[in-house]
Amino acid sequence: MASLELTASPDLAAWLREQSLSVAFTTYQTNRLFFVGTTPDNRLALHERLFDKPMGLYAQGDRLYMSTRYQLWQFENCLEPGTQHLGADRLYVPRLAYTTGDLNIHDVVLTHRSAEQPGAEHPDILFVNTDFSCLATLKPGYSFSPVWQPPFISKLVAEDRCHLNGLAIREGQPAYVTACSATNTAAGWRDQRVNGGVVIHVPSSEIVATGLSMPHSPRWYGGKLWLLNSGTGELGYLDGHEFVPIAFCPGFVRGLAFFEQYAFVGLSKLRSRTFSGLLLEERLAKEGREPQCGLMVIDLTTSETVHWLHLDGVVEELFDVVMLPGVLQPKALGLQSEDIQRLVTFPGSNGIVTTKPTVKRPSQGAIAPVPGLPKEAWEAPQPAPPLPQLLSSPTPLAVKFQRVFHLNPENLANYDAFTFPSLQRRWGSQPQRGELVGISAAINSEMVGMAIAECLPDQRAELLSLFVAPACRQQGIGKRLVSHLEQSLVGQGCVEVELTYAVTPLTSAALEPLLHQHQWSLPEAVDGVSASRRSLKVLNHRQ
Repeated sequence: MASLELTASPDLAAWLREQSLSVAFTTYQTNRLFFVGTTPDNRLALHERLFDKPMGLYAQGDRLYMSTRYQLWQFENCLEPGTQHLGADRLYVPRLAYTTGDLNIHDVVLTHRSAEQPGAEHPDILFVNTDFSCLATLKPGYSFSPVWQPPFISKLVAEDRCHLNGLAIREGQPAYVTACSATNTAAGWRDQRVNGGVVIHVPSSEIVATGLSMPHSPRWYGGKLWLLNSGTGELGYLDGHEFVPIAFCPGFVRGLAFFEQYAFVGLSKLRSRTFSGLLLEERLAKEGREPQCGLMVIDLTTSETVHWLHLDGVVEELFDVVMLPGVLQPKALGLQSEDIQRLVTFPGSNGIVTTKPTVKRPSQGAIAPVPGLPKEAWEAPQPAPPLPQLLSSPTPLAVKFQRVFHLNPENLANYDAFTFPSLQRRWGSQPQRGELVGISAAINSEMVGMAIAECLPDQRAELLSLFVAPACRQQGIGKRLVSHLEQSLVGQGCVEVELTYAVTPLTSAALEPLLHQHQWSLPEAVDGVSASRRSLKVLNHRQ
């Protein structure tokens, strides 16, 4: 399987951290949304999430907007200022998705209505509908609502007639678009790639620049219209009707963002017929250079490349780039991990609430592979310390105990490696009789122990399972699990809890001393089976 190799200029990580800056970019070639941040020791922290053909990307405040194959996504940061989650100081959650159908959406932006218009305080999503050759927005009941189309496009039809691809906003309004040609026939732009590109002024529908080669990513910044002349590999700006290049980039340039005096430019390798026959290809061959995939940071005052990031291996094309100022290590929740279902927030929650801890399931094998990058390529370079290292640390161990709700024999199969004795074996001979109450123990969101009891109709409860991972024993975790479980049983109206267990050297050495500490009754052994009970009435009175 192809791997991902990441190399960077020597000072990129330190510079990003000094600027309190991170980067996000998309690559539809491998279906990834990437984040590049930094760690406190000035190392790059790469984080990625899997989406279906991510392309256009737009960042504003605590939100990200991203187009995918047939949806527009809105992500929202769920972290309060000054807080972190497993090293991340911004955690984007995919909150809303609007299904548009496959429109081949390219650039996505937010626009603002004039003060006289209704709802002026709410920005509107505007996007480049490339297949239908128009600018469009969202409208309830429809896949899209057309807002503007080039004057030479006679009909809205899914034929990608001019390859309309980029949109620049100015003062909150659509100002300029780029297209690979001014053609009005199905895929007519493909024969105009070398010099048929145009820039169009949206308010007047006037073509203001011609003769470009596959222009992309127009951006209004610092009083100028900047854009990428992708077919020549150049970053530049418009001076009147003329394109003025300021820097050559050794790749198909696409994706442009700015921070202070710096431009961040996305580069892709030349792979498909779409990229062949361009002046960029001729120039690279003449100079004996290979096309690159990655990011370049260009100083606009000197036109020099001051930093760079190269991606080699499985990722060969980038699409869009955004800057995340004030963010050091961004992450996002994906749709394939457990985090999307177990991390929740609500008003007054004081941060993220973990509804269920992560549980490793050795009995069920490894995590199923996903298409695209190998797992080792997209995990963060600074994983959480392993449990043995945490346990040997002089810092007091931070163990989180929480109630696990809605347990039944079916979903408990996910936790069977954390039940002792095995509950899956129990269900085979003895069905569930009452509500199951579970308490989990977790370190760094990784489950290390679990206690489960069953509430019976006569206000009694039976302790069915108590387990602590071997590496975490002798830390008082089992004792605290039992305490939390007893409190939860009182809340369920139970007045007594009992435990029946097989007499073994392990139960005699570990379980019985723990029960004694909790004032359970002395075990009564009959034919190798012991029973012990604990009255919960004292706890009930305390509450």
